[in-house]
Amino acid sequence: MKTTMESRIFLASKSPRRRDLLHQIDVRFDLLLFRAPPREDPATDETPQAGEEPEAYARRVACAKAEHAARLVAMRRLVPRLVLAADTTVDVDGDILGKPQDEAAATAMLQRLSGRSHRVVTAVAVASANRLECVASSSEVRFRPLEAEEIRRYVASREPLDKAGAYGIQGRAAIFVEEIRGSHSGIAGLPLCETATLLRKFGYPI
Repeated sequence: MKTTMESRIFLASKSPRRRDLLHQIDVRFDLLLFRAPPREDPATDETPQAGEEPEAYARRVACAKAEHAARLVAMRRLVPRLVLAADTTVDVDGDILGKPQDEAAATAMLQRLSGRSHRVVTAVAVASANRLECVASSSEVRFRPLEAEEIRRYVASREPLDKAGAYGIQGRAAIFVEEIRGSHSGIAGLPLCETATLLRKFGYPI
């Protein structure tokens, strides 16, 4: 499928991990950022809905971000390009663990993940002016039992505070991980296999 889009996309994410992962597969991009709290757009609200399943939540948020970014491209009269957005959540017994609000919440999340398996779901959405598609990657991660002191030190590093489930597998928390089944890049925030396949469907040369 051919496209008139430039061989460059907009990334609707402020995550440095997603930037690094796109660089890894030579996808060229510019950032398209949303307003930060308390002036954030309702369209990009990440609050889970009542009874929402983790994968449905991740897909809804990723799609909402991609759709909103595509509208901004048109409103700002930017060069038409594909827009990519993503959302990562941690699923523990059907509960959604998003980004912790503070150190106490991060500590509680890590205590809950200690010595057991959980699921990491990352949804990726790509949008153009008149099209939207989304895929999701699901992986299983098992943590070894964590000591209270190492949780305290990790939380004090502040690394967990902007990450779903209060940890980043690409950072210091890698020493917590006994086993993974699935996509390492998906756990880090952007499943590269699924991302590349989705971009190809839109005609992006990758």
